[in-house]
Amino acid sequence: MSPTAVDEIAEITGIRHDLLVVLGSGADQALAAWGTPTSSRRLSDIPGVLAPVAPGHADLLESYDRDGVRVLVAHGRTHLYEGQGPEPVTALATAAAANGIQAAVLVNANGCLRDWCLGDVMAIDDHINLTGASPFNGTQFVDLSEVWDRGLLDEIAPITQRRGVYAALRGPEYQTKAETKLLAAAGADCVGMSTVLEAICLHHHGVRVAGLSVVSDLSFATEATDPNEVVRLAAGAHPVIAACVDAICGELTRREAVRVKA
Repeated sequence: MSPTAVDEIAEITGIRHDLLVVLGSGADQALAAWGTPTSSRRLSDIPGVLAPVAPGHADLLESYDRDGVRVLVAHGRTHLYEGQGPEPVTALATAAAANGIQAAVLVNANGCLRDWCLGDVMAIDDHINLTGASPFNGTQFVDLSEVWDRGLLDEIAPITQRRGVYAALRGPEYQTKAETKLLAAAGADCVGMSTVLEAICLHHHGVRVAGLSVVSDLSFATEATDPNEVVRLAAGAHPVIAACVDAICGELTRREAVRVKA
């Protein structure tokens, strides 16, 4: 991580943040009802962070004060399939962790491996990393048994329609029918091409992580996957995403009140 990346976030916003929200495919306007941000900049202005190129992602980083919780909102992300390696994928997560965030909400769109409905939002309670990549090299041994924070999961699971296991593939191609059957048999509920490397990185840095995955494609359907339709369907889940982020803001506020009182 470049020290200048941390400095740039502080310079852009003028503050240290409590919560990072990364909005994936089709979710970039999920928090639009929050109104005007306190500051706004391009994501790619942060050293080491690339401008998002995938459909439904925007090169935008905003800062909000949500009832005392300082929230950093990224309106897109870099994916491993873009060919730049894991470092740009996790650059924002690393810089935000150094900026002081306590928690993160990572949002994505998925291909569903179960008999669920398009537009359902799944709270991620575990993952399977099939990307063939890690944020780390060498002897960086990270315990992932609790990468998805139980306390944050308790906040969002009553709001979402589903909870389950997210499998991450490198992409950019979608999985074959045989791969779909294999993933379902292995215990995955949904599959996508993002989020997991960010979660591992944040967890390593002591950040509490929550995940929201929007059912935007039914992997067992006979129709071919349309990337534009994935974005459109993800947009319909905005109210649930916003409610989950607000619930986590409330949890952080209560936690801080208890800490101060103690």
